Amino acid sequence: MRNEINVTLPAIVSNASLARLIIMGILAPLDADTQQLTEVKTVVSEAVTNAIIHGYEGNPEGIVEFNAVLEGRRLKVVIKDHGVGIDDVELAKQPLFTTKEDEERSGLGFMIMESFTDDFEVVSAPSVGTTVTFEREIL
Repeated sequence: MRNEINVTLPAIVSNASLARLIIMGILAPLDADTQQLTEVKTVVSEAVTNAIIHGYEGNPEGIVEFNAVLEGRRLKVVIKDHGVGIDDVELAKQPLFTTKEDEERSGLGFMIMESFTDDFEVVSAPSVGTTVTFEREIL
């Protein structure tokens, strides 16, 4: 079985919830356990929220591209923004690193996302945007 969805979301915070619902819809036929579903929802939510909060710095004019492909039990998700980008991806992946120190941000997003996936990649360039790609086998 193969299923794919492509969605373009306006960069508004409530769309992180919509992205979680979309990913649950594509995974519904697999009857996966709750922990796996929660982990995938968390990765999607973190990536979309990062695009909105950091990529577009809260500008609702931005667009978040969301692509999910389910091939058998293998899920691949790509979340992309065309926002400010990240100067140093490796630094941004460090625990507790945040560009929003004045807000309640823990700086653990990339670390959490990576721990919940089989393959995880962040590609970014300043003034170009950021693409988060992850894969996960749903057992």
